[in-house]
Amino acid sequence: MDKRLWIAEENSKRLDVFLSEQLEDFTRSRLKKLIEEGNVCINGKPTAKAGAEIRVGDEVTIVIPDAVEYAAKPENIPIDIVYQDADFAVVNKPQGMTVHIGSGVCEGTLVNALLYALDSLSGIGGVLRPGIVHRIDKDTTGLLVVAKNDKAHVSLASQIAQKTCKRTYYALLEGSVKTDSGRIVTDIGRHPTERLKMAVLPDGRGKIAVTDYEVVARFGQEFTLCKFDLQTGRTHQIRVHAKHLGHPVVGDPVYGYKKQKFRLNGQLLHAWQLRLTHPTTGEEMTFNAPLPTAFCEILEKLCKQYGVDRASFSTLFNE
Repeated sequence: MDKRLWIAEENSKRLDVFLSEQLEDFTRSRLKKLIEEGNVCINGKPTAKAGAEIRVGDEVTIVIPDAVEYAAKPENIPIDIVYQDADFAVVNKPQGMTVHIGSGVCEGTLVNALLYALDSLSGIGGVLRPGIVHRIDKDTTGLLVVAKNDKAHVSLASQIAQKTCKRTYYALLEGSVKTDSGRIVTDIGRHPTERLKMAVLPDGRGKIAVTDYEVVARFGQEFTLCKFDLQTGRTHQIRVHAKHLGHPVVGDPVYGYKKQKFRLNGQLLHAWQLRLTHPTTGEEMTFNAPLPTAFCEILEKLCKQYGVDRASFSTLFNE
């Protein structure tokens, strides 16, 4: 049995539409059957209505009777656990590591490593995504929180949905960003022709995505170091919004420039800070992870080349 839970971030969506957006590999007919058979609950109450209205903050759970043929297995893969207690763990994910298995990836993921390293993980994410409350891209580095029990999972997922969990990223962008700060508000959804990509879509065609940004340092007209605060959490959100600004993330193999100045294995995008409320104690907690070595080395070179004093962002370095 595969059980999954989501916290709705928007009002007035039909249940079948909401589920189809979460479970993109499921056909609408399969989802309708699961609903009609009583496998879906809204706020703990079963419903057989595909058109049931979903409101922000609603807890939507689905039980998929036919379990997948394989589940994640523990693997002894070294990972950087920044913090852990009985309820959750905060992990500093390295570049090149996928968060969970799926789409042909069945080993070497963060979930495989977590199953080996931690004493427990929540079961809400199902057999493929135990403990996973939110994700970051394979080639993005930095912090994410992992739930160790279902109660903590619900609390943490609700914080993300209600935008009380704050996530701050740093990225090196191509070119010189025009304004020193701003807010990007667009709809983001699946690219109409390139299905592996996301894109900014006309209003109403995707999900609302909101990103705040602030310029930290400029390196001539060639590069800009920016801080990003996520107000929503759409797939590839910062990468898509950076491209929308006309300044894609350096090293981005999907949304960036084909010709790169640096030899990189992925985008220079790092989840630097995570602020959340402890699921049990209610304590406000903040976690930071310094920029990875490759990112730091490039910034050091740019500072010397353009005469930029790195003192204003020295806290980003592992010193």
